Amino acid sequence: MFASRKTEMVDAEHALPGRAAPAFPLPERHEVLGTPLVTDEVPDGMEVAVFGLGCFWGAEEIYWQTPGVWSTSVGYAGGISPNPTYEEVCTGRTGHTEAVRIVFDPAQVSYADLVKKFFEVHDPTQGMRQGNDIGTQYRSAIYYTTPEQEQAARELTKIYGDEISRRGYGEITTEIEPAGEYYYAEPVHQQYLHKVPNGYRCHANTGIPFPA
Repeated sequence: MFASRKTEMVDAEHALPGRAAPAFPLPERHEVLGTPLVTDEVPDGMEVAVFGLGCFWGAEEIYWQTPGVWSTSVGYAGGISPNPTYEEVCTGRTGHTEAVRIVFDPAQVSYADLVKKFFEVHDPTQGMRQGNDIGTQYRSAIYYTTPEQEQAARELTKIYGDEISRRGYGEITTEIEPAGEYYYAEPVHQQYLHKVPNGYRCHANTGIPFPA
């Protein structure tokens, strides 16, 4: 019955149980950048950003092309069920959103610049969808890893929200929460658009640049 309500967030009582360990192994290296794919240990001086902005394939491609980004991966964030699979996330019964995890050098690219890009490349007003992709796993989200990131995220959300409201858009629905557990997605999804250059991309953006 829940499958018919994919735009409603599941609660813990109705979430899938998940599993104690990942259901699949992961490759060691990033297909494009050549850096480690699994970045649970972050090099000194680097920071981590986690964003949900619709289908994670296109989101990851945008960020691996960004100067100052050291590594990226796609995975599942903001949910309940531990170590979910893609199929489980797509049911809407794990509570996760498709996410991109970005390890970056703040000496080369600021967190604020990553957030500005986040707003420019998707539509943060669409709620539980991006374009034709419908469901809680496509919701817009910023998961901060430091108090400074939270402050920047909230300030920049207010600025962009005022700008797009002035241009006729509704309120921003982006979820801003502390970064909880992040679960890496299956190998086939990692750097997918490098492997399949003509693969699916969803960029349902507003077309409105972040105000200078």
